[in-house]
Amino acid sequence: MIEYSGRVLQPTLLDRLDDPAPGPVGRGARRLPLAGGAWVDLRMGWLAGAESLFEALLEGVDWRGDRRLMYDTVVDVPRLTRHYGAGDELPHPVLESCRLALGAHYRAELGEEFSTVGLCLYRDGRDSVAWHGDRIGRSRTEDTMVAILSLGDRRPLLLRPRGGGRSVSLPLHQGDLVVMGGSCQRTWEHCIPKTRKPVGPRISVQFRPRGVA
Repeated sequence: MIEYSGRVLQPTLLDRLDDPAPGPVGRGARRLPLAGGAWVDLRMGWLAGAESLFEALLEGVDWRGDRRLMYDTVVDVPRLTRHYGAGDELPHPVLESCRLALGAHYRAELGEEFSTVGLCLYRDGRDSVAWHGDRIGRSRTEDTMVAILSLGDRRPLLLRPRGGGRSVSLPLHQGDLVVMGGSCQRTWEHCIPKTRKPVGPRISVQFRPRGVA
């Protein structure tokens, strides 16, 4: 049993899950064009049974805490993470179903498959990720896509032009899918801000092509 922000979560066995499954990616998806050749696709409620997957990942993933240097001081990264490279066994079979569904829908536009899966656990409103673009690797110079499945409590994903400017807020709910494409990682930044509001844990599942981080 694990407790986050006063919320007690009972362990959930895989054979008791409500068979979470992704729906058609294109059905109900809305594309938001952004400046500079960037765009975002938003598909609300993409994953059925999202609560079951959320609880299974929360309890079953060997979450890892990182530390980083900031202003001459080593501090804890304000979230827990886990990364799965191409060919690694994923912590739940539905993640592979999601990866294949995304590949089938975006393959013609992307020109390749989604190959890696990253997980971030935001335990409460104090956890966050600062403004950034996924610009390590090929995404530094090439158009690419990063797909994010949101699980758990609602948290807004903010986007703004790289270097500053008016932001766009996407309030992501349980089971929602957002795909950032085109030049988005190079010309825009995104973040999950801290909040003083009482929020429970949220898991972000990121699907990326090879060589993008």
